[in-house]
Amino acid sequence: MTKKDKFEKKLNKQLHEEIVKIYKKIKKDIDKAVKGYKKAWNGSEKKVFAEVAFCILTPQSKAKNAWQAITNLVNNGLLFDGQPEEIAEYLNIVRFKNNKSRYLVELRELMTVDGKLQPKKILSDKGNTLEKREWIFKNIKGMGMKEANHVLRNLGFGDEIAILDRHILRNLVQLNIIDEIPKSITEKKYYEIEEKMKEYSEYSEITMGELDLVLWYKEAGEVFK
Repeated sequence: MTKKDKFEKKLNKQLHEEIVKIYKKIKKDIDKAVKGYKKAWNGSEKKVFAEVAFCILTPQSKAKNAWQAITNLVNNGLLFDGQPEEIAEYLNIVRFKNNKSRYLVELRELMTVDGKLQPKKILSDKGNTLEKREWIFKNIKGMGMKEANHVLRNLGFGDEIAILDRHILRNLVQLNIIDEIPKSITEKKYYEIEEKMKEYSEYSEITMGELDLVLWYKEAGEVFK
């Protein structure tokens, strides 16, 4: 029995067919979202910075609330020059607002070169997608593996990485790709699950970035950042 045969035998076929059906149904929305991610990377330094900052706010908070908070901070300029206590006033809709306000200021300092915000230059210098991820994970305070991947996906580098949120993990369990949702995910465990998701991505012929959006849609009924 080949590796593919073993994979196929274990797979929840009914759920797989549902996922493929959803994929075909929302393909236009997915293409629009992916186009938007690439557009963000080709945008201004401030636009790229806002995308990175957004992912600092997402842990244990609703993505829509995190994006609303970033939008408010961009509109009043505080994201680019505010102090932690000023920023915190606009983070009431996300959890751990005081910590996250400090992380945003530290991110701004990290992404500033010669007095100017240069996140695109900094990330471009870090090599390929996996090297970028390692740098983000190890250098940006307030981000774990999931958030590092979220940043890269939102900047158009999502084809070979997974955002292992609970909705993704739940579906991987239901598909029989992993046995259970881990109580905690070490870096090593993250890579192991990501590899299994890649195997399913190849089997389903849905890229990793697309698959994340499909599974998010399945859980939430919409395509969102």
